[in-house]
Amino acid sequence: MQLANRVQNLESEVAFQVLEEVKSLTATGKDIISLAIGEPDFTTPEIIKEAGITAIENNKTGYSPSAGIPELRQEVANYLNQSRQVNYGPEETIVAPGAKPLIFYALMALVEPGQEVIYPNPGFPIYETVIEMMGGIPRPLPLRAENKFSFAVDELKNLLGPKTAGIILNSPHNPTGSVIPEEQLAEIAEIIKAQDLWAISDEVYSELVYDRDHNSLAEFSGIKDRLFLIDGFSKSYAMTGWRIGFGAGSEKLIKIISKLITNSVSCTATFTQHAALKALKAGQDSLASMVTELNRRRDFIWQGLNSIKGFKCQKPAGAFYAFVDVSEACQNLELQDAQELQRYLLDKAGVAVLHRECFGSKNRAEQGEFLRISYANRYELLEEAIRRIKNAVEIGKFQIS
Repeated sequence: MQLANRVQNLESEVAFQVLEEVKSLTATGKDIISLAIGEPDFTTPEIIKEAGITAIENNKTGYSPSAGIPELRQEVANYLNQSRQVNYGPEETIVAPGAKPLIFYALMALVEPGQEVIYPNPGFPIYETVIEMMGGIPRPLPLRAENKFSFAVDELKNLLGPKTAGIILNSPHNPTGSVIPEEQLAEIAEIIKAQDLWAISDEVYSELVYDRDHNSLAEFSGIKDRLFLIDGFSKSYAMTGWRIGFGAGSEKLIKIISKLITNSVSCTATFTQHAALKALKAGQDSLASMVTELNRRRDFIWQGLNSIKGFKCQKPAGAFYAFVDVSEACQNLELQDAQELQRYLLDKAGVAVLHRECFGSKNRAEQGEFLRISYANRYELLEEAIRRIKNAVEIGKFQIS
């Protein structure tokens, strides 16, 4: 069977491959601490689970409108208008089975073959993969340590050309934990308007920001009809397995994405939507508790990683990832790169992490080796993980307490 050319170079998401390996190792009795997958260790709040159960008991198990049940679309609009200081109507919102499909649908709707799309690198690997699948040309925008893993506006301008169609932004950012400053968002907004571009703003970590408020590209005038904003429930409400996300954009774009949902999955599970509705209406206390705990873990993991010889880590501003420079550690251990260090830590310390190139190939002239370490795990496991990594890196010793 000959496969279509469009899927020949289709990549997977390495985090799920590592997750599968961790589960296999655990099944054989090995003690593995996973700091690889981007999934909160918190359980879905009871009030949200109860809403989902009640919806099932009330037979909310049939098809829904492809764009989502009206009451959830209205509540999404209310939430975005309050949190982003914007003015979306329910007809400008859409619900999908996860935020990731919305990335797929938006790029399908917006990218013509041969057009260039700028995206952050390192970054969520799905961006580059789907751009290519749609026949577009990915143009990576470097995020550099010296810029606190934001980007230089001059570098963005240098990527612009006659074939540039749009730009993808992600803030708070996966994998670095960085947040785009408000003043830089303002500059990006002006570039988008001046160059007649569209933008996809991936804001799935919008509620997980520390020491500051979340700022969105949607807040700037003249951007609304050029922007597709993506958010969801997986990270904020520990609902990864529920598979539900939402987006907002021009009514024209929303109608097209609704048709894409109709033609692919028909709709999002109806009882899941009722659970999500409860999350937006009554889940704020649980969210606040989770953010407080993640902030505590962030402070610990940042300090702990910096206590390890050869590790250098900037303090994350959002999400639940630390992006640590391990160049010196690789040299000390005579390892070629962070990928070898990732394997070393899994084999010698029983700790699963992800190396930099799980998030795109290195940019031209990029220096340094990095690991992404998720701190969305129990505090005591983070303590044990730091102890194990420290032992394995500094004295080559693996000892489970």
